Amino acid sequence: MNREQLIKNVQHYFDDGRFATDLHRRVAWRTESDTGQVPPTLRTYLTDEIVPWLEPWGFDCQVLDNADPKGGPLLLARRVEDPFLPTVMTYGHGDVVNGQDSQWREGLSPWELTIEDDRWYGRGTADNKGQHTVSLSALAHTLQARKGRLGYNVTLLMEMGEEAGSPGLAAFCEQHRDALKADLFVASDGPRVSAARPTLFLGSRGAINFSLTVRSRDKAYHSGNWGGVLANPATVLTHALTTLVDAKGRILVKGLLPPAVPAKLRTALQDVAIGTGADDPALTPGWGEPGLTPAEQLVGWNTLEVLALGAGNAQRPINAIPSQAVAHCQLRFVVGTDWHNVEAIVREHLDAHGFADVAITVGMVCGATRLDLHNPWVDWALASLEASAGQPATLLPNLAGSLPNDIFADQLGLPTLWVPHSYPACAQHAPNEHLLGSVAREGLAVMAGLFWDLGESQGTPWKEGRIKAAA
Repeated sequence: MNREQLIKNVQHYFDDGRFATDLHRRVAWRTESDTGQVPPTLRTYLTDEIVPWLEPWGFDCQVLDNADPKGGPLLLARRVEDPFLPTVMTYGHGDVVNGQDSQWREGLSPWELTIEDDRWYGRGTADNKGQHTVSLSALAHTLQARKGRLGYNVTLLMEMGEEAGSPGLAAFCEQHRDALKADLFVASDGPRVSAARPTLFLGSRGAINFSLTVRSRDKAYHSGNWGGVLANPATVLTHALTTLVDAKGRILVKGLLPPAVPAKLRTALQDVAIGTGADDPALTPGWGEPGLTPAEQLVGWNTLEVLALGAGNAQRPINAIPSQAVAHCQLRFVVGTDWHNVEAIVREHLDAHGFADVAITVGMVCGATRLDLHNPWVDWALASLEASAGQPATLLPNLAGSLPNDIFADQLGLPTLWVPHSYPACAQHAPNEHLLGSVAREGLAVMAGLFWDLGESQGTPWKEGRIKAAA
């Protein structure tokens, strides 16, 4: 079988309904991981759904406990053709965010795949069950096309706590470093830049969640009797926030800013259009750092967002000065940011502006990554995607969102290639999450082509160097 026949076969798998059957079964697993609990379904999704699907393709599978009690179990699956062959590591997560069942449109359930024209609704269809179903199905079809010999080894790591911030993942990867040795990382998560064209991204922005809290007293006091003589924590906190970010979303703290956008990054982004999809929100003119294009804002710069504010009862306000106020904030940042010292930077800034009474609590943290744009895998992967899709792929140096890619890129030292099969308006993490069938079908083709090309004797970046090393 040749490459063209492989792509036809994997698209036939989509067209005859087998892909929908597999995804329907996986969406039905209620694998919520962000509720503060570790439900049994996080393990049974792996043991009863993924492992039986992998084992017939020659994978040795282990479902292992997470040392962190807040994290779900992890699957380590290895298919070794020859220990002297190069190894591809791939990744996915089978957990999802909470279903938000009551908020879905009438006729839809988060736990049932519902197909309406090109939209395939269900929790996890976009993030990440649909995406790892595309990737693993393409790999299986490639194995079949090559009669069980890929010409390289494959290691799959699937976690069940990504939506809870990947607790325990870094420690797990350190503990199993030898088993996770690889030469290349290829996975699927996040959205394309637009539904119309395949995307390749090489890393992600990092993220730090932190809360600012002002606790003025133990209880609320009548605003008429005490207003004007008691400090209002909501007022204090609001003014503290205005010293961090201005009314146009521009970061005001020098220590939270990244280096200038590199020239080669600007060049890579010059043709990347943001917000052109029919369901994309309208961009806000003048928002954020001046002088940057929307693509540069998202891929090459930092943003500080206030995710939630709390003081009193917004649903039923009363005539009282609240006792405390809180702002939950998030810094999304790119490579080159001094992110290890964010808490100290914010503390020093607030103290200098007279807000010593604002407490800082740091939550989830993940680092920023970006594979060198001149790495030989980049042009190779773009050529593979273009050959399968029949159109150029968009190169995104890093995703605007965040993934645990720092574990794979920095901790394990792998070149990382991400090929997403979702799109910006997929409503991931929200009611009515959906996958576009047309994107999934094309995704099957580009992933099958990529897995095929990795086994070719010519043109793959690792071939010459790895053969010499084995000799």
